Amino acid sequence: MKIKFKHSNTNFYNDLNQRVQQLISPEILLKSSKLMKVKFFVYFLLFISLYSLLFIDVINSNFLLLTISYCLFGLSGILLAFNASHDAVHNTLFKKRIYNKIAHYLIFNLQGVNATLWTKRHISSHHIFPNVDGCDADIDDNSFIRLSNSHQLRWYHKYQYLYAPFLYCMYTLHWIFIKDFIYLSKKEVANMKNLSYSSLFIIEVISLKILYIIILIIFPSYFSEVAISQSIFAFLIMHFFISIFFVLTLIISHLTTETSFPTADKFGVLPTCFHEHQLSVSLDYHPTSNFANWIFGGFNSHAAHHLFPSLPHTVYTLITPEIQKMANKYAMPYNQLSINKAIQSHFRYLKKLGEYQ
Repeated sequence: MKIKFKHSNTNFYNDLNQRVQQLISPEILLKSSKLMKVKFFVYFLLFISLYSLLFIDVINSNFLLLTISYCLFGLSGILLAFNASHDAVHNTLFKKRIYNKIAHYLIFNLQGVNATLWTKRHISSHHIFPNVDGCDADIDDNSFIRLSNSHQLRWYHKYQYLYAPFLYCMYTLHWIFIKDFIYLSKKEVANMKNLSYSSLFIIEVISLKILYIIILIIFPSYFSEVAISQSIFAFLIMHFFISIFFVLTLIISHLTTETSFPTADKFGVLPTCFHEHQLSVSLDYHPTSNFANWIFGGFNSHAAHHLFPSLPHTVYTLITPEIQKMANKYAMPYNQLSINKAIQSHFRYLKKLGEYQ
């Protein structure tokens, strides 16, 4: 059954869009675009600089310093993806699509994650139907963490709010070495059907994974005095660290007790229009903070991102107050918490979904 949104019976988005266009003058948009590029170069320079630390004798001769360097390098990669690659996927980093495609491809694959596979899920699935089970690849059914009421409830889900942090520590490792290959083998993912990949693309995926291992483990050992066993241990600790940061700053954007998880009726129609849906399934944390915007690349202003994905994230702090005002005017949902409360809400959500009903 084809899922579709209910027809809008309000002027919410028209009025909001008109107000946003008034706010985002050509001068402000130009300034915001320049800031985007500054952030890109700052984070990319930080990424390269921290990688170079792995080859310095005074650092790699001390396992603690080596591990800290790996963790800082990994964190810089996540921030680079937040602040540049994500915008590149939505063609807001550069004016020309080819530059966005190159930037995203390089940044994501340097993290060990296949850029092409993620883009397909993000654009063709998540951004259309966030929090709609069976249509949003981000809440695909899995045996370990129950993220939807329609997923099978197993006895151990009662404890998922307790063991989830341990699973979250392995998230990026799982994504790089398992998840990408699972998606390569699937013919259907959420709302996407008849998926297929060429042998050449599969070879590309495998080759990029091998290159990632060479860059992060082999090179530091080959070109310095550090033992390969130490590189491996530091590499694993880095992933435990960045996984927690990555998951807990992204998962709270949609999976909390405040956000909704709409289901379609027997005719395949969701209960709200597209724009109300995006508001109801998203949660903001510190959305008007310039500091939070600089760190999280607009992921903290998720309502703005889902309503205006074609705008650079550097304008989200400007347009979020208008989203709040219009949501209030038209009695639309708008969810906002502090980051600490949002994380707590996520674990309450996991506890709720683990209970027998």
